[in-house]
Amino acid sequence: MKSVKFLAVLGIALLLFILQGFWFGESGYFAARALEEEVAEQERRALALGERNRALAGEVTALKDGFDAVEARARTDLGMVAEGETFYLVLDAPGADPQP
Repeated sequence: MKSVKFLAVLGIALLLFILQGFWFGESGYFAARALEEEVAEQERRALALGERNRALAGEVTALKDGFDAVEARARTDLGMVAEGETFYLVLDAPGADPQP
């Protein structure tokens, strides 16, 4: 009878030892779930960066293909004025709230 109890306890201890590696080991259940979450986050970042890359590629193509895109970029980013144009800067009155 004692040998049956001893074998049962030994079997349970062995099972717990094996399951400990399954749950908490380097390639165990929790580590695998953490890696899956990290992969999902990397996929989301890659998707966002892919969208950004497509937008930048479109902008590069527009800048290479035509003068209009270059001119528009120069006007908005650098404040350039074409020859024969007059630039007017309108300032708000002192103390006035800017219009939204």
